[in-house]
Amino acid sequence: MNSARCLIVGPSWVGDMIMAQSLYRSLRAQHPGMIIDVLAPAWSGGILARMPEVRRVIASPFAHGRFDWAGRRALARELRAENHDLAIVLPNSWKSALTPYFAGIAQRRGYLGEMRYGLLNDIRRLDKRARPRLVQRYAALATPPDADSAQTEAPSPCLQVNADSQRRILAELELTLDRPVLILCPGAEYGPAKRWPEAHFAALAQAKHAEGWQIWLLGSEKDRAVTEAINRHTGSVCIDLAGRTTLEQVVDMMACARAVVTNDSGLMHVAAAVDVPLIALYGSSDPAYTPPLSDKAHVVRLGIECSPCFQRECPLGHRNCLEHLPPTHVLALLAAL
Repeated sequence: MNSARCLIVGPSWVGDMIMAQSLYRSLRAQHPGMIIDVLAPAWSGGILARMPEVRRVIASPFAHGRFDWAGRRALARELRAENHDLAIVLPNSWKSALTPYFAGIAQRRGYLGEMRYGLLNDIRRLDKRARPRLVQRYAALATPPDADSAQTEAPSPCLQVNADSQRRILAELELTLDRPVLILCPGAEYGPAKRWPEAHFAALAQAKHAEGWQIWLLGSEKDRAVTEAINRHTGSVCIDLAGRTTLEQVVDMMACARAVVTNDSGLMHVAAAVDVPLIALYGSSDPAYTPPLSDKAHVVRLGIECSPCFQRECPLGHRNCLEHLPPTHVLALLAAL
């Protein structure tokens, strides 16, 4: 198995893609010579490039939720030439298992999901109590069918920082490191129920700026409205970088931070994977399922009765799980860090 070729069908969210590195690290620990290719959305290429375990990223042409029977068969024909011995399918959908099946990959492993009998021939039944964390569920798929079913140790993700790329992006954005950097990540693509209020982020930014820190706001183009609102609240003391960087460049920028404050989001997992001190704010989601995987991470949540609800929008219309989490509490934690 050491010289085997493995195809991973990757997930569709930034945080999940980072946590999947635990699987790659587990596979390479067991089989040092294994070749790992990842079939994943094109946007993930920059993140996967910072995972030394991955040889090649195969960009998936399928939009999220798109079926495209003919397209999956065509991609499978191309993949046959790669001679993969093993496929591990991380998404639970039926359609995500089609390409490895059509490609004729001998061993096709994954959780039962949407009743994928036949498509997968090494089907695992998930025991959520034994493996409450998503990262544990991913790492468990590194083990062969006859392995001990005891809880699998999940190595933490560890993204490589490129010093040359870091210098280039800092110069391009005209940033310096002459003062300590606080990075704020106020977005959360899943929905508003995961976002700490803009006014709270702004109060935090103003307080740290008054102490001599520089404040960087990071996020995608979709987060621009949120970061612009925060910067207006602060009187423009922040450096708004939302939409101005690639995901791969964000890895290098995170490594510049003295501390990071973030919602439960993909960027939270990026910060954890470059091992910087961070404070992770949880509202509608559950840190028992997808925590930041770092000893330097501090999780903050109120744990009110209706949380976690896992909803995109607060079903009660108040978002008290985050509204009632005051900036003064986060400031005190930052001081302790």
